[in-house]
Amino acid sequence: MRIVIILLLTACALAGLQTWRIGGLHDEAEQAQRIIGTLSAGIESRDNVINRLNDEAVTRERQEQSLRTQLARAGKQARVREVHIQRLLNENQEMRDWYAAILPDGISRMHARPAFASAADYLHWLSGGNQLPDTGKLTGH
Repeated sequence: MRIVIILLLTACALAGLQTWRIGGLHDEAEQAQRIIGTLSAGIESRDNVINRLNDEAVTRERQEQSLRTQLARAGKQARVREVHIQRLLNENQEMRDWYAAILPDGISRMHARPAFASAADYLHWLSGGNQLPDTGKLTGH
């Protein structure tokens, strides 16, 4: 009978030990699941960023191609315009004389003014003590 009691106590102790080990393994499995979830979220976030960057690259590439096309068209138009001007100059002596003439002083002074991208740039330039040159315009009319 003692042997049976010792065997039962040993079996209960082993069952308790196994239950304790199973609980520890369960906690480790939950921790591993949390780590997997975190890593999965990180991978998903990375994939979203990669997809967004790829979309932006495609959009930028399309915009670049559009700008190249516009630049080519503008270059072609400039060449056509230049040919047209040269043709007009070659056809007409009066036009050649006008084209070769020196600009009047007032017009030359206007071309000497700095270019401004905005009103703020103009105000900043004026605040530096700079003034626009006199265009020779008569006052009092």
